[in-house]
Amino acid sequence: MSSLALLVALVVMVVLQAAVGLAYLAHRHPEAATPLLVGIGGTALIASWVIPIVVGR
Repeated sequence: MSSLALLVALVVMVVLQAAVGLAYLAHRHPEAATPLLVGIGGTALIASWVIPIVVGR
């Protein structure tokens, strides 16, 4: 495997771990669900801008 493929796999695993952690936090503390959703939405918006730039290179 190339180093780029390994880097992408590592980033995907870290993002999935963070998403599971946020889901657990929202489950344990329901009052934090709205701020978490806003944060996840902002992250998704930034990712939607960054991914085309990275893929386009």
